[in-house]
Amino acid sequence: MSLLRCIVVDDEPLAVKMLEGFIARTPGLELAASYNDPVQALAGIRDLAPELVFLDIQMPDLNGMELSRMLPPQTRIIFTTAFKQYAFESYEVSALDFLLKPIRYQKFVEAVQKAQEWFALKQAAEQAPGAEAGKSAIFLKVDGAFTRIPLADILYVEGMKDYVLFHLTSQKQPLVTHLTMKAAEELLPADRFMRIHRSYIVSLEHIDSVTPAGDIKIGTGLLHVADAYKDAFMSRILDA
Repeated sequence: MSLLRCIVVDDEPLAVKMLEGFIARTPGLELAASYNDPVQALAGIRDLAPELVFLDIQMPDLNGMELSRMLPPQTRIIFTTAFKQYAFESYEVSALDFLLKPIRYQKFVEAVQKAQEWFALKQAAEQAPGAEAGKSAIFLKVDGAFTRIPLADILYVEGMKDYVLFHLTSQKQPLVTHLTMKAAEELLPADRFMRIHRSYIVSLEHIDSVTPAGDIKIGTGLLHVADAYKDAFMSRILDA
């Protein structure tokens, strides 16, 4: 895979310098630009179209969460912040990881590896035979190898901290891959899969029933639909 071009956005000069040093010593990364001003960064990101942005959250004029919602769709984010309370919100946007300051280099490398795997999966899916005619499968990195998984084989997806479990019709044990739920959601076509909980994405075609309490029976699992997703889910299945 080619180098991932990166941009650093942080209003603290020392934080920018540290991240620039991390990028310089990490294989597979190329620094395109750094910004202390988030407004200037937005224009630079749109112009340079980097693959990856290391983005602080608490900044003047335009905070990182606001900026993240304005970025081009092909640009992924790794948030860098001193405030743990933003962790949940970060995974609702196009974030691949969340690094808590002070950032250790080991954690930085782990986040970069997650980004590299995400882009490699995206590239494999785009280059797969018949990809342009409509997606019928995705590629997941499992035990070091890229494995082709037919969409029809996926029952549901379960998030567990830094990993995602793909529960399949064809085997009892789920496939485990190093992704965020947001990244997994973006790999799956929205006309066939739906997020029902911060920890679950389900295949609509494999739902067996919905209980009076609003839980989903799918395969051998009984999954809870969170209140935040319940109205959209019920509207979706009733319109199907």
